[in-house]
Amino acid sequence: MNGSLGSARSLAGAVCAGVADLPGVEVGLCPPFVLLPLVGELVKGTPVLLGAQDMSEYASGAYTGEVSGAMLAECGCHFVILGHSERRHIFGESDQRVASKFLAASNAGLVPILCVGETIEQRRAGQTEAVVLAQLDAVLASAGDDALSRCVVAYEPVWAIGTGETATPEQAQEVHALIRQRLTARDVLLGGQTRVLYGGSVKPGNAAELMAMPDVDGGLIGGASLVAEDFLHICEAAFTPAGEP
Repeated sequence: MNGSLGSARSLAGAVCAGVADLPGVEVGLCPPFVLLPLVGELVKGTPVLLGAQDMSEYASGAYTGEVSGAMLAECGCHFVILGHSERRHIFGESDQRVASKFLAASNAGLVPILCVGETIEQRRAGQTEAVVLAQLDAVLASAGDDALSRCVVAYEPVWAIGTGETATPEQAQEVHALIRQRLTARDVLLGGQTRVLYGGSVKPGNAAELMAMPDVDGGLIGGASLVAEDFLHICEAAFTPAGEP
């Protein structure tokens, strides 16, 4: 919940200009709902895709304050973030509600970015695998193959966001591999094609190490995305020049 008309215009403009030299790196901006029309106009005709931070599981009706997938699609959204740690832990969204939103997003033609991750208490209790897989399985159990084939998964270790704790690239890789194994168990093609992003305080200083991990396909960027220079440095960490492995 950051930004204004002025800051959104400046940030989106800088990002659109900065990614022009990064072919092959898919970049999306997910501003608050009220800034979607402005940012949508600014990214139109550029490689940058538009996304939203959340949506309702309902298509329409008496749900004051909610925003539907069809509304987001009409604004030009390509992605929508679902089950973000703050939605789960501050606003109490259950695995089942996130799964319902996932289906609604898919039905609206949006690409769901499904967030999963454990708290510091859960990690210390050795519950990382159980928590992450339960969050993932809630969606796998209810979504069809078509919906799953177009999704993105983002691992957010809640314990590494604003706590002073830091996830190492190896810790990130361990959970990313776990997620990919679960997807592969559902379908080999699904496991191979699904992008698994890392969302635990990615910064310019640690982005390259994280992106070098075999199962880390990109990043879901929080605070660093509010500074165009920092965000573009992270995008550059995902860029492999033509001819290099």
